[in-house]
Amino acid sequence: NEVVQREEEAIKLDGLNVAQMKELREKAEKFMFQTEVNRIMKLIINSLYRNKDIFLRELISNASDALDKIRLLSLTDKNVLDTNPELAIWIKSDKENKILSITDSGIGMTKNELINNLGTIAKSGTAEFLSKMQDTSNNQDLNDMIGQFGVGFYSAFLVSHTVVVTSKHNDDKQYIWESDSSSYSIVEHPKGDTLKRGTRVSLHLKDEALDFLEEDTIKNLVKKYSQFINFPIYLWGSKVVQVDEDDVDENVPASKEDESKKEESEDKVDEEEDAKVEDAEEEKKTKKVDKTIWDWELLNDSKPIWTLKPSEVEDKDYNDFYKALTKDTQDSLAKIHFVAEGEVTFKSLLFIPKVQPSDSFNRYGTKADNIKLYVRRVFITDKFTDMMPNYLSFIRGIVDSDDLPLNVSRENLQQHKLIKVIKKKLIRKVLDMIKKIPKDDYEKFWKEYSTNIKLGVIEDAQNRARLSKLLLFQSSIQKDATSLSEYVSRMKPNQQYIYYIAGSSEEEVKKSPFVERLDKKGYEVLYLTEAVDEYAISALPEFDGKKFQNVAKEGFSLDEGKKAKERMEQLKTTFEPLVKWLNDILKDQISKAQISERLTDSPCALVASMFGWTGNMERLAISNAHQKTDDPQKNYYLNQKKTLEINPRHPLIRELLHRVEVDSTDQTAKDIALMMFRTATLRSGYMLRETASFADSVEQLMRKTLGISLDEVPEEEELQEEESGSTEKQESEKVVDIDANEDEQDEEKHDEL
Repeated sequence: NEVVQREEEAIKLDGLNVAQMKELREKAEKFMFQTEVNRIMKLIINSLYRNKDIFLRELISNASDALDKIRLLSLTDKNVLDTNPELAIWIKSDKENKILSITDSGIGMTKNELINNLGTIAKSGTAEFLSKMQDTSNNQDLNDMIGQFGVGFYSAFLVSHTVVVTSKHNDDKQYIWESDSSSYSIVEHPKGDTLKRGTRVSLHLKDEALDFLEEDTIKNLVKKYSQFINFPIYLWGSKVVQVDEDDVDENVPASKEDESKKEESEDKVDEEEDAKVEDAEEEKKTKKVDKTIWDWELLNDSKPIWTLKPSEVEDKDYNDFYKALTKDTQDSLAKIHFVAEGEVTFKSLLFIPKVQPSDSFNRYGTKADNIKLYVRRVFITDKFTDMMPNYLSFIRGIVDSDDLPLNVSRENLQQHKLIKVIKKKLIRKVLDMIKKIPKDDYEKFWKEYSTNIKLGVIEDAQNRARLSKLLLFQSSIQKDATSLSEYVSRMKPNQQYIYYIAGSSEEEVKKSPFVERLDKKGYEVLYLTEAVDEYAISALPEFDGKKFQNVAKEGFSLDEGKKAKERMEQLKTTFEPLVKWLNDILKDQISKAQISERLTDSPCALVASMFGWTGNMERLAISNAHQKTDDPQKNYYLNQKKTLEINPRHPLIRELLHRVEVDSTDQTAKDIALMMFRTATLRSGYMLRETASFADSVEQLMRKTLGISLDEVPEEEELQEEESGSTEKQESEKVVDIDANEDEQDEEKHDEL
């Protein structure tokens, strides 16, 4: 009887037979998909044809979201569940008609929501999704993306030629939405409210997708993708069991005549077998027959993993849960599972993904949905802005507390004082988890999340000391990146500062004039080559009692002892005339000139003031497209004059001193001083503003070196075409003229340099 009943149901769609559906389609309102929806469906269908099984994951995920919404509403209005108190997902396959249906008792959709949710996509996410899809070369990445952008429903067309959605919302009638992927129609259900509340998605499968009707296939997919969904998932299926023959008969309804005959037969059997009761009973027990039983089978009976003790959970379970939670295809890089007690008690399970999403910093500071908040195992929201700081927005996981109120709105809950307590403890636990990552894995972590940690140093003053212990930088001594703790352990006995230099690349900072003396003396220098590095270090007042020294700024000193100081004083006295002369000649370009303690090979360098911008910082400020064009603060720093430090041991500087002492009005000396300032500007990492005049001075220098007159101008271009013979004659004459003048030019070579 069950089999017959099931077959009768199978030939119908939502209680409607073929003729009724045909009539209904004629009455339905027809709609065209939004242009972007068509594009997205085509991209999904063409790109994911090898990963078709994700459709079930997406539809179950949508069903779970709908159930979360109605359960959340029930916290403040219990009446919303009156239409159907059971919250679950039911999957049913109809092999005869090639239909797979997924039904939920969630919030359902009104007619307008069917149009808006299934026929259009929010403009804010459409362009970004299409852009990401077109830029993605890896199908697996695309597989992960469709759920993140809320377009997972359209994956149903990977396996279906037609999709029918029947939905009932408490505030509207029941409607049928139907589409063949090119257009869609909506019509009121002629039989009224058959779902009570919720949504059924019926997939008319393509011939090549009929394997998804098999019970084993469905079970495997649910286990693979959805076993940790927080609502029961049932599958309508059959199984064959062996039962006693009498048990089979008992399940078949009998007429009164049959009952009378049965009684007579039983009396007769009793009389004939009184002497052999034991043998008869034994024979009856051993006589078994097969029976087909149809029923709903629960597919996800796993207890919420975060409610278990960590000792009770295996790594495989953690990885499976992480993949189900995030729709990631890889295992997590690290995890932490804990129970926090004190002012507020909560359980939490947090993960670090192996790879950071490519758009993380585009969404930096916006609401993240990475932490799901539960109150007494009831999902509340994943849209909190205060659950994690911006720099830890990559953390994924669950927070479940019994101490938070259930019957308040999400907005009021977000302002609850205990949320701030939870946030504080979560940050501490996350930083502790990061700190305990093994060294090999930490390199992978740092490659993905180094910018996040550095932003944390800048933004989170309360945890700045903890975050500083996680920092890694390249250095002048270590081949691999080094921590600040390791740097301090290698410092020289009397070294007072942690030395660092910032630039656009490691190659640039290695060749910087600011590290010459440090390298020669064997001091380790940290190389800051990421855009955020200099900001992060500037936010750190000290580390382990040692202050930081930017070697491109004023205040640099090696404290090499009394004799070194005496030698420096002697040099200052010797070069005082040159310093005064430079201060006068370059007064419009520099704040002052002075003898340098940091240079060994370069003639001079341009040094920022203690609170000014280095060349690297200026470059970042100029390249920042988000800043206003006319920014007073930016202009103030950019227009600050720098200190010109000269190397008293360099031959150019010594020769310049000699020329100034002989004749302070020497024009060549002035030209050289200006040239040295400009080259120092470039060598020190600053942008040269007077590029045209710099190019002119370089050209003049080349003319003098090659013996070409400064007054000689380029030849004029011939405006009219001439006969080839005439042209050849002129060219020959020019050659003769050049040869004739070569001797004269040789005698006029300049030796100023």
